[in-house]
Amino acid sequence: MKSQLIQFFKDTGLSHEFASYATVAVLIVGILIISLIIDYIAIKVLRRLSAGIAVRTKTNFDDILITNKLPTYVAHTIPLALLLEVTPFIFSDYDYAGNIAEKTLKIAGILLILFIIKSILLSIRDYLKTKERFKNKPIYSYIQVFMIFAWALAIFSIFATITGIPFFKFVTGLGAISAIIILVFRDSILGFVASIQVTVNDMVRIGDWITFEKYGADGDVTEITLATVKVQNWDKTITTIPTYALISDSFKNWRGMSASGGRRIKRSVIIKASSIKFLSPEEVKQLKKIQLITDYVDHRSSDINDHNQKNDADKELLINGRNLTNFGVFRKYLQEYIENHAAIHKDMTLMVRQREQTAQGIPLEIYCFSKDQRWVNYEYIMGDIFDHVLASVSYFDLEIYELGAVVSSDH
Repeated sequence: MKSQLIQFFKDTGLSHEFASYATVAVLIVGILIISLIIDYIAIKVLRRLSAGIAVRTKTNFDDILITNKLPTYVAHTIPLALLLEVTPFIFSDYDYAGNIAEKTLKIAGILLILFIIKSILLSIRDYLKTKERFKNKPIYSYIQVFMIFAWALAIFSIFATITGIPFFKFVTGLGAISAIIILVFRDSILGFVASIQVTVNDMVRIGDWITFEKYGADGDVTEITLATVKVQNWDKTITTIPTYALISDSFKNWRGMSASGGRRIKRSVIIKASSIKFLSPEEVKQLKKIQLITDYVDHRSSDINDHNQKNDADKELLINGRNLTNFGVFRKYLQEYIENHAAIHKDMTLMVRQREQTAQGIPLEIYCFSKDQRWVNYEYIMGDIFDHVLASVSYFDLEIYELGAVVSSDH
């Protein structure tokens, strides 16, 4: 066929050289068109065949394989095999061009095998995630490790194909110069190993908010490279962190907070111990007017009175028997206030607690989560809550220690 085409072009008046070029061009175009048709048919057939098998089987693993495009990748191997088979025939008179074409097709084959392996591994991951006992296991980390080895083998195979050196000889040659490679590319190797660990352990992603005090970083991760991680701080400055520092030093990743749907508020006011007292009946009656705790004060007063009468407590002194305290009622009031606050996340931890006494007084801490995680809105919500706390203290006849009223908060 090839000789007939050459003769045809020669009969049209072309020289033997140009007739040969034209023949090669026609054969390339023809075989590419045939390969595309075969590829299209193979994809259709394999997809339909796979779908038919998936319907008949009880397991959903084959459905996941189809979702991850395994039949499509397998179908591509048929036209690729055809191209590899006919390449020596097409370029029989052009060894150099034929060698380049053959190496290109082999590289495409290596990459195609890599995609097939990736599709299978991702299908295994997705399938295991549907199983209860594997839901909390780091399956994706193991898949990533396998993919790293697969990519390494693929890269070595591609270099061996390009250079024409047998694969095992190529790998052996790498081992002989490994000492020099380690010495010259020490930082790059450290960064590469660190980037693998960062990826496998899912320690940092682009867009994560991290705090790395050692390097003065506090902001969003904008770029992760082999050697460095760039963080845009909240003041818009850029901090560059060595990638290997992420596995050798301690840093804080706020992704968990972002994913939780809430942002923690953890702040205290310090109450002067000398202002804490038992409540007299008149003071209890006055506090019943505060709507948020009316039911609570009624219920507690009734229980306490029943207890004191049953035990014949002498109430000429308030210390006898059981009593309400202004501090305890205030704590309950704040609990009710937080629980009824529209900006507070009700499905996350929410409490008002008394902390250990200090030299200044007794810290009363509000611990809860705001629904809005945006910094400006978060600060507004927290400020709004503590404006109310500070203003309401006087209604309970309590006093705040003014030197260091705020103990702690998340920023």
